[in-house]
Formats: sequence, C-alpha cells, structure tokens
Amino acid sequence: MKTLAAVSVAADAAPAPVAADDRSYWLGLLQKLSEPVLTHLAAGTLRREMPVECVTGNVEDRRKYTHLEAVGRLLAGIAPWLEAPLEDGAERALQQRYAALARQGLASATDPASPDFLNFSQGGQPLVDCGFLAQAVLRAPNELWRKLDAATQKNLAAALAASRGISPPYNNWLLFSAMVETALAMMGETWDAMRVDYAIRKHEEWYLGDGTYGDGPQFHWDYYNSYVIQPMLLDTLRSISAHSGRWSTHLPTALARARRYGAVQERLISPEATFPPIGRSITYRAGVFHLLAWLALEHELPATLSGARVRSALTAVLHRLMDAPGTFDKRGWLQIGFCGHQPHLGEPYISTGSLYLCATALLPLGLPPSDAFWLGAAEDWTQRRLWAGQDAPADHAI
Repeated sequence: MKTLAAVSVAADAAPAPVAADDRSYWLGLLQKLSEPVLTHLAAGTLRREMPVECVTGNVEDRRKYTHLEAVGRLLAGIAPWLEAPLEDGAERALQQRYAALARQGLASATDPASPDFLNFSQGGQPLVDCGFLAQAVLRAPNELWRKLDAATQKNLAAALAASRGISPPYNNWLLFSAMVETALAMMGETWDAMRVDYAIRKHEEWYLGDGTYGDGPQFHWDYYNSYVIQPMLLDTLRSISAHSGRWSTHLPTALARARRYGAVQERLISPEATFPPIGRSITYRAGVFHLLAWLALEHELPATLSGARVRSALTAVLHRLMDAPGTFDKRGWLQIGFCGHQPHLGEPYISTGSLYLCATALLPLGLPPSDAFWLGAAEDWTQRRLWAGQDAPADHAI
C-alpha cells in the first residue's frame, strides 16, 4: 500500500521535533491503520480476512468480538478527520474515499443478512465497542450518520440499542452505556436518561483528585482515564446537552480535571519520546494519549501547553511506537505488542481488533492543516526542555 508519506526513525533514537512533515506522517499512519479494516468491511470480507491473534489461545472466543472492536475503535479515532472541512487535493480525496468506505462498511456491519454482520449483543464485550462506535458517530455526525441511507440508519440504531441487554460492571463500562444512549439521542431515537445520569454521577463520586478518576471506587495505575473515562465523559456531557440541560453544570468541572490530566500526560513523555508502560492494556499503544489528543482537537489544552508542543511530543511518540518493527504483520494488520510484536503483553481480553484503539491518538487530524496545531513551529516538550537545563514554571496540582 502506498501511503501519503513514509517517515521513520530508529526505535532507539532520540527524535528532535520537526514540524514540516508531521501532518503527512500522521496521515500515513491513518492510512496504514484504516486501509485493511475499511476496505474489507466495505467488501463484506472483514470476518474472513482479519487475523485473530490472542495470547491465551482462546481464538474462537475472541473471534466473537474482535471485528467490532477494530471497527468501533478505528472509527472513533479517525471520525474527526472524516468530518473535517478540507480543501480539494490529495488529502481530501483520501478522506472522501475512506468516508465512503466507512458508510459502506457500516451498512455491511449492521445488516443481519451480511456476511460481515457484527456481534452487538452476545457476551459482554460488544457493549464496549458499541460505545466506541457511538463515539465515532457523535464525532462525525454528517459523514457517519446523516449521509447513511435510511436502511443503514435504522440498522445502526438497532445495533447500538441491542447492546442494552448487556449489564455493565461497576467501573468505566458505565460510560459505554452512556455513550450509546447519547448517540441514540442524536439519532432521534428513544434514549434512556437513567443510563446517562448513572454514569455521570458515579464518576463524580469516583473522582480522586488532581485530574484523576478511579476506575470504579478504587485507583488503578493504568491509563484508563485516557483510554476511556475522560474522553467518553466529556463527549457524553458535550453531546447530550443538545437534548437535556440536566447535566450542564458538570462540564466545566470535567474539563478542568481533563486539562490537568492532559498536563500530566505531556509531562510523562521522556526526552526520548518514551513513557511508562504501566498497567492494563498497554498494547493499545498510542491510545494512551486519547485524552491529550482530544484536548488538542477541541482547543482545550491547559494554558501551559501549546498545540505545537503537543504535536511535537505526540509525533515523536508515534514514531517510537508505530514504527517499531513487528507493529504490523506482512498484510498490514496490527499485532499484539507495545513497541513492536510482544504477544505476551496481551491480556486475555486483548485480540487483534482491540489494538485499533491506538487510532484515537490521531484525533487532531480533525483540525484543518491551517490550524495552529499544525502550523506552529516545532517545540521541545516539557521533559525534553527540563532535562536540557531550560528553566520553566513549577508544576502544581489542582
């Protein structure tokens, strides 16, 4: 597959931020992630052609879920770019191709007569990825909802609603239910305010301080505040406001907490563009930075961070993670690992489709090329500056 750009660095390099080709590199990654998933889904061959890798050997169990995982997570990451207004040219042509493939793929995924009809209701896992798919639709309501034909709209709404039969555990999964209800509200369907209210109120109870929520009542050393909790809480609060003002007072507080967590995330990036591989699900790779990418996309970064600094840091991190040999197999599918192919890092719930949460790091592609995030001169990120001896303001909790 020919990409718009091919930029790579050695996995053990200490990359200096370079602005000129950043967007082209990000677009190349978007292509590499999207091409196999969207082309096969649109053709009705995703279930046949996508490999199912899992460390436990329980391939048949994960095969029930892995395809919806890939679709929901990939689309949640690329949806803002699909929705972005772009000028005519190569990038817009690519965008329009993938938007058409995504719509054709949604038709295939939600049609019970399709060979690629996906599992939206059997077992527990489909609730998670209905949540990510709902998040994608909310992030691209024109491309992934309004432009769908009537039959696909009906099937998609029914598919998301089918996940209501899955009872979420007492943790971040409450937000998947809330995300589904929020998307159904946008679609003009009957939606359950109680599921939204419960998720919002429980996470308010689970707030632990300094920008961090518990995953349930307890603190976990992992990145679930970024993988799921804060992006989904913010997207729910923002989107549901068009249908009810009941939770409007929660948004400013949630944003302030998110900015603090984003500031911490940026400070975790080492001068060499590494970060601590702590906790569950580190095979989501760049998905660790879902929240930081969301803040950049929404122009909600903390005052201490510029878009250009975040772009430089994330670009360097993407190189370290996604350019590592073994990240993709010979056919272009992601393989289990953190920095390369490291299959024993995969927990029992991890399979090939799970890995596509890394696409959420690409959210800022939803900003046009003229945005300051892309145009600003490259900047050293915080650790790179401090370890080089540069002065900076002290860090403070909120």
